[in-house]
Amino acid sequence: MHRRFKPQTVQQAADGSAALAGLLARARDAGERLRAVESLIPLEMRPAVKAGPTEDEVWCLLVQGSAAAAKLRQLAPALVARLNTKGWKVTSIRIKVQARREGH
Repeated sequence: MHRRFKPQTVQQAADGSAALAGLLARARDAGERLRAVESLIPLEMRPAVKAGPTEDEVWCLLVQGSAAAAKLRQLAPALVARLNTKGWKVTSIRIKVQARREGH
């Protein structure tokens, strides 16, 4: 017996799944946070920085390279201040260095 599934958009799937809807909401929130602080991050570093998850009042930024991570750590107090002025309750930012994949 073969079942055929009707293709759905991500939004349609999220509408039918509380877990997926929650995941999408967290991803949207992380993206909005990054956009709120983007102007504080040097232009040449922006492509290396990705929004990560939030846990309680700690937001995680994913970054490529230890030099960029060191610069973000210096900027962290300003990033936290900006997020708080925009309405997010953030006490700290965790910086996580992403390993580069082979061949990239």
